[in-house]
Amino acid sequence: MIAVIPAIIITFNRDHSAQLGLIVFGAFALASGLLLVLVGPRSLTVTTDRSLFLIHGVVSMIAGALALGFHTGGHGLFLFVVSVWGAVTGLLEIYAGIRVRSRPLPAKDWLFTGIGAAVLALLLLLLPPNPVVSVGLFGAYLVFLVVFLPIAGLSLKGDSPRQRSDATAPADAATANTATNDLDSL
Repeated sequence: MIAVIPAIIITFNRDHSAQLGLIVFGAFALASGLLLVLVGPRSLTVTTDRSLFLIHGVVSMIAGALALGFHTGGHGLFLFVVSVWGAVTGLLEIYAGIRVRSRPLPAKDWLFTGIGAAVLALLLLLLPPNPVVSVGLFGAYLVFLVVFLPIAGLSLKGDSPRQRSDATAPADAATANTATNDLDSL
């Protein structure tokens, strides 16, 4: 839901300047990073997953703070901050998805959103520098999140009965943190 307002702002605003892009990206990255830092430790049970998404949240908050702090930095700063953010967070999500591929629902979702962020970073670096195109691509990425994440969330909700049946396993098996248990993440 954090992506809805920025997606609307970029989609329906005629001003696709780098300044607008930095402000919208900064607000989005700061809010989503804060959400990951606050909610991730509560919702992820595997230490490695918590660490990955904590790093994701911190990177997002730093990128958001830089974008907001230097919102008059121009198109070059927009390209730098958004592409570094997209590459780092995308690779973190791809790695998290590969780690939990034994559980198809979170793995596919994390892989898909990670690939989306990595593709955003690549497109920003490969396409000719134009603020309208760059900010528009970020807006398209936000629209992708707005459409995909609710669908992914509903898919995970449908997976919850299996998680509940796993929770009835003996307590000593649930508390052991071995490499095989490390593959389950939610």
